[in-house]
Amino acid sequence: MACRAALPRVAFRAPISASPPASSFPSQISRSAFPPRRVFRYRVHSEAKLGTVIQVKEDACPSNTWKIKILYDGDCPLCMREVNFLRERNRSYGAINFVDISSKDYSPEENQGLDYETVMGRIHAIQSDGTVLRDVEAFRRLYEEVGLGWVYAITKYEPMATVANAIYSVWAKYRLQITGRPPLEDVMELRRKNVGETCSNDKVCKT
Repeated sequence: MACRAALPRVAFRAPISASPPASSFPSQISRSAFPPRRVFRYRVHSEAKLGTVIQVKEDACPSNTWKIKILYDGDCPLCMREVNFLRERNRSYGAINFVDISSKDYSPEENQGLDYETVMGRIHAIQSDGTVLRDVEAFRRLYEEVGLGWVYAITKYEPMATVANAIYSVWAKYRLQITGRPPLEDVMELRRKNVGETCSNDKVCKT
């Protein structure tokens, strides 16, 4: 199930005057003929200040009933377009667990032993029973879980399965260049430095 943030209530105070302003009195009528002004104040107690926005990071609270986990590169702008699309669809299904491999907290031990370099090479998904899916098959299962199985249905059959995987392999090989990022070796070196800092602070190394 998707996480929902509680909407804040608004506190306000609205003065209401029981008599018209002084400027509206005719000069020949005594103001004493009118009762003194009374001001009624209304107060709504609030549990949150006006303008407060509560944001919930969706990846931090995955559904407990997820059926498939997607390992995605959060630093890849084109990849994130598809991830965001799936995340939006998943609000109605709660079937996908989203795991950002670019996070320092990414743990191979929690993801069938798939290390950072491996999952950077191509798309990986993990079913709730531990089965690891790759390439177009991973996309097909992800789309099936959010009611869009027809998008990749044709890739179940030959020769389309082979053709689709061949096209995806080309994209996976050159996606860093296409998206204007450094080669994988440089990305890995930066990753090692960041992970090295995490190791020194937490005494637990993650790769």
